[in-house]
Amino acid sequence: MSRAYADLPLHYGAVPPWLAARMSLLGGAIIETIIADYGKAEVLRRLSDPCWFQALGCVLGMDWHSSGITTSVMGALKKALNPRAHELGIYICGGKGKHSRQTPQELMAIADKTGLPGHELVRNSKLAAKVDNTALQDGFQLYLHSFIVSNEGDWAVVQQGMNDDTGMARRYHWHSATVRNFTETPHSFIYGKNQGLILNLTDKEAMPTKDGLLELVKVAPSELLPEIRKITMPSHHDVRSENVDLKRLGAVLAVAHERQVLDFETLLLMEGVGPRTLQSLTLVSEVIHGTPSRFTDPARFSFAHGGKDGHPFPVPVNVYDETISVMREAVNKAKIGQNDKQEAIRKLSVLSQQVEKDFIPNERFDEVVTRERNDSWKHGGRTIFGKEKPPPPKNNQLSLFD
Repeated sequence: MSRAYADLPLHYGAVPPWLAARMSLLGGAIIETIIADYGKAEVLRRLSDPCWFQALGCVLGMDWHSSGITTSVMGALKKALNPRAHELGIYICGGKGKHSRQTPQELMAIADKTGLPGHELVRNSKLAAKVDNTALQDGFQLYLHSFIVSNEGDWAVVQQGMNDDTGMARRYHWHSATVRNFTETPHSFIYGKNQGLILNLTDKEAMPTKDGLLELVKVAPSELLPEIRKITMPSHHDVRSENVDLKRLGAVLAVAHERQVLDFETLLLMEGVGPRTLQSLTLVSEVIHGTPSRFTDPARFSFAHGGKDGHPFPVPVNVYDETISVMREAVNKAKIGQNDKQEAIRKLSVLSQQVEKDFIPNERFDEVVTRERNDSWKHGGRTIFGKEKPPPPKNNQLSLFD
């Protein structure tokens, strides 16, 4: 697989500053931990996985299914990583609209600093955009192009197109490790193996090629590319039980809220962390340490920090800040050789998977969502509509008509 995609409902609007700042802090800490534990190449591999990318956006508090998750996550990561790119070895270029057109200049500037082959990177960036925007006639026009490159020359592309007629966006993912040749990728059915013939479409000898291309364009990509990794998000705003693996979610809640599940060592290292923050940290831990099969239900990760539009519940700002604090402390301690905190965070995902094996959900999904919403004001709950307020005090005085 060299290319994968996600289909998302088109949503408009900006990310509020109070959430954008937190997304950058937590997103940066997550990526920095992955680099430390698994290496830069693993960051690129994960960014090229549409399911993992969606889970990351959910755990950062974005709308769990919307097109805006792409723009906001890439913007947050670019803000977090680029100022420290020389230290971390990961650079993010491009972005939405006019920022996408700055990708070649940004790549050449990086090449000057690192010695990477700038012209080759620019060519790869342009080819990836050309293939998804022109060669693949799927009705989506690109409006976002992000090119992520390591100082070792590995790269990934995350780009997104929109289709106003269907009200959907499509996010495309590329990874250099699986691209052997741009004319031999899954898109080779459009370009053809002999690129010269395909480009020379005015030649009468190209007629069979053109006829073949027209026929192939009519076929759904999923039929031609069965190996493609894709995810399609529904149009409804609320998170429903069918969007979540209830067994996995139940195991996370058990680890967070039933302290007897934790081993004593992990419990000591998490001393002072409340159950609600532990719930968020468990899902963050899985984003960092989980295997690809763990991200088939990315909506589950919205139970870390909710969503800015209130689905499945308002963003618990106080919990979010505590999660960031724990993650930053773990990252900073690891730099001086103290890995206990990071190991405790890793164990949360391990414990969750162990509990999951024999776990039988004992709560209804809607009860979990209702509890989160009812408690939201306690955790500084906030949405684009404002801050959550506590329920009105109960009035025990009887009215004249009681």
